[in-house]
Amino acid sequence: MGILSGKTGLVVGIANERSYAWHIAKAIIDNGGVCAFTHLPGEKNERRTAKAVEALGVTNPCLMPMDAAADADIDAAFETYAQRFDAMHFLVHSIAFADREWLQPGKFCLTPRAAYLAAIDISAYTLVALAGRAKELMARSGGGSIIAMSYYGAEKVVPGYNVMGVAKSALECSARYLAAELGEHRIRVNTISGGYLRTLASSAVGGVDAISEQNLIRAPLRRNVEGGDVGGAAAFLLSDLAAGITGENIYVDCGVNTIGI
Repeated sequence: MGILSGKTGLVVGIANERSYAWHIAKAIIDNGGVCAFTHLPGEKNERRTAKAVEALGVTNPCLMPMDAAADADIDAAFETYAQRFDAMHFLVHSIAFADREWLQPGKFCLTPRAAYLAAIDISAYTLVALAGRAKELMARSGGGSIIAMSYYGAEKVVPGYNVMGVAKSALECSARYLAAELGEHRIRVNTISGGYLRTLASSAVGGVDAISEQNLIRAPLRRNVEGGDVGGAAAFLLSDLAAGITGENIYVDCGVNTIGI
């Protein structure tokens, strides 16, 4: 028996075995939970996500195509989920996007309107869109827990993080408003501010190697965060052990956020 035994939910954002979403899904499964998964449309994306899910040891997985920028795709994914599962106890939002051309030091003030709005849409608005669809399913299930992935660049300037920092700030604020609104349905909403982890998304940010090197010196734990660190924290937040926690941003960054200089 694990802390998530009897819990079923949806994980959005597994790109490969290095992504935070993969480590979160692993922790969920290791703790007795059952996951459904979405992937970006297209055969290549489906194969990539399917390979990562296979590495989790999941047989006959529920894999659904979903472009989070398209409301029709979100609706279709939740309809498919509801046909296969009779409850939704958790939702993991681990998606973000910004045009890498503008994720370079010195380029924030040049960010085009379209690139700025796209980052906000995919990285922040999608949490609101997914939570809105999950609301009824979770309420029928007696409540639920929603988590989304953020980063310290939402609060402090990280060179090159640029518009993604703005989008993550909007994500954290959106989570607080969702927590206030959905709490009466026993739905909790929190964000995890994970430390630097080399993923497809982080590799798009200019200067990430310097971030990794500095963390080894500045972090109180003298190391960079590992995927399992975030996975364990996520499993806790999704479980009933965290029943009194909502509207919070939980740092899992080896203590980097506590250091001023």
